[in-house]
Amino acid sequence: MSRQQMIISETALAGAFTVDIDRLADNRGYFSRVLCVEEFAARGIHLRTVQANVSYNRSRGTMRGLHFQYPPAAEEKYVRCIRGAVTDVIVDLRPESPTWLKHVAIELSAENGRGLYIPTRFAHGFVTLTDDTELLYFMGNAHTRGAEGGLRFDDPALAIGWPPVRVLSERDTMWPHLSDVAGDIRARMTLPENTPA
Repeated sequence: MSRQQMIISETALAGAFTVDIDRLADNRGYFSRVLCVEEFAARGIHLRTVQANVSYNRSRGTMRGLHFQYPPAAEEKYVRCIRGAVTDVIVDLRPESPTWLKHVAIELSAENGRGLYIPTRFAHGFVTLTDDTELLYFMGNAHTRGAEGGLRFDDPALAIGWPPVRVLSERDTMWPHLSDVAGDIRARMTLPENTPA
């Protein structure tokens, strides 16, 4: 059997990568590698998985996000859609980044097999494109109560072109607009000197 490799491509936001799979197919189906520490490390990704989470979403048009955690509890994530499909969006919240507050939107689906590696100090959210959608998260940091933050998915300052949203939690309707909190986010996301990003 030939060595299966992941196809890792940097997005327009430095440090965030799509991860496509190289499928070894036969009459049974296919086999493919979806996580390899060595291949990640070769691209500068040093994900230390401490937690894995599943998000099941019953209905098409379900929105979750945009969520993040503040340092020192900032989370890195590797997200895969294992059933159904989503439009997945990340927003760069690194104040020193030339892409501060810019976003990318990527379709993740069970069919395309694509994953998304999200560095720390990014907001993350998605809207489902099908019923019965399931995502698997590999987390580099555990959830920390009190470190959570969020952005409104429909904030005009972000100008994200979402598919139709039909289901949304009350919490996700309550996040403030960037115009009210950008300064606070910038201050709390700024790392002390000599701190690895």
